[in-house]
Amino acid sequence: MVGQVDVVHGLYYAVMHGVFALFGDSLVTLRLPSVLAAATACGLTALVGARLSKCWVGVGAGLALATIPAVQEYAQEGRPYALVLAFVVLATRLLVGALERPDSRRWAGYAATVLIAAWLNWFSLLALAAHGVTIVYIRPDRARYAGWALAASVAVVGALPVILTSQAQVSQVSWIKPLGLSTVLGVLITVTIAALSTRLPHARVSQSMQEEAPHARLNLAAVAFPLCAVPQVGLALISLVKPLYITRYVLFAYVGLALLIGVLLATIAARFRTHACVLLPAAVVLALLAFLPIELRLRTEQSRVDDVLTAAATVGRLRGGADGVLYIPAARRDTALVSPHDFTGLRDLALAQAPVESGTLKGIEAGPHDIERAMLRARRIVLVTDPGPRQADSARDLTKQRVLDEHFVPRSDSIERGRRVTVYERREQERSAFRASHFDSDPTASVQGR
Repeated sequence: MVGQVDVVHGLYYAVMHGVFALFGDSLVTLRLPSVLAAATACGLTALVGARLSKCWVGVGAGLALATIPAVQEYAQEGRPYALVLAFVVLATRLLVGALERPDSRRWAGYAATVLIAAWLNWFSLLALAAHGVTIVYIRPDRARYAGWALAASVAVVGALPVILTSQAQVSQVSWIKPLGLSTVLGVLITVTIAALSTRLPHARVSQSMQEEAPHARLNLAAVAFPLCAVPQVGLALISLVKPLYITRYVLFAYVGLALLIGVLLATIAARFRTHACVLLPAAVVLALLAFLPIELRLRTEQSRVDDVLTAAATVGRLRGGADGVLYIPAARRDTALVSPHDFTGLRDLALAQAPVESGTLKGIEAGPHDIERAMLRARRIVLVTDPGPRQADSARDLTKQRVLDEHFVPRSDSIERGRRVTVYERREQERSAFRASHFDSDPTASVQGR
């Protein structure tokens, strides 16, 4: 996986191998690190908010982060994004500490934390860019600026091997669609709320550096707004050239929003003379109720899209007397690679070399002509593909679709959890010819067999 498609997740895979070795490879073990990381991120967000403003601002920020649906989603999943979130918040906390009382140990800790986040997902370096905006805004003295610049340089240089190696695997993100209106609106709304919240008094008053560095302008707004805006806007601008915008890649931007929501809650409490210990629980309940449809969906099986196990089980249930299987696009072959039992006896009509034989992750497909010949030898074919209209983007996939349309008819169709399984059968008028010619050729022949 690391050598072919997922070098960007290499550190996470290594960590999870160790976790599985210690605690077993159950679903609880898979997801628990994400749960703990998200909880840690909420606690650290509270500490950052309290350090830069007031205690209740921090508590409100931590609670706000916990109620954001995207954070809850990746707190449930066996992926590295909750860990990235936690390390970005930790790096932000260390940055604040290093700016308050700069020394080599604090800057070293900051550099190491940023580097770990980058090795978990190098898009987290957008948080480093946000920290750079904070540095420019507060205009620290030369020693503080030099400390940050050196720490940032060390982190970037340390992340370069992953960044450069991943360029050879860029096809792994070729499925990402260009920016849609909903994504653009989401970014605009989030950044606008954050920008408006920076005008509130609690976002502008600093309690941490007044005595030690009164010339510096370090406050919550200076830290939170860049952290919210720079990653989202930066990745959106990059996506105008190369589509890359996925919420999970900039999940940590919600930390900046949560900090400013904490300011907003504290301001409301002060304006209406309501004690924060009353307002904050009420605000959490209201937020959960407002997000209830999303909250409920996140906790259902239907929210787990791209489910290869369910797709494989569907193949086992519907295949009937099928003698071949196809995948459009070829990447959907992962359905059989993850759960091969349900595909036993089905010839992979397009596969020229198996993964082990070819030394690749998913094998190598034959040319269009050989795929067509193999398909015309089959009587009944199972197709595993995506829901919705199929978009064949290669000559091989175009050939698969053309032959199915011209020589086969669909007999059953099932869409479940992000995959579509359709069973095709040879057209009635071709069956007699098929039976007559079937015994003139090797009935076990396939592309892979040749």
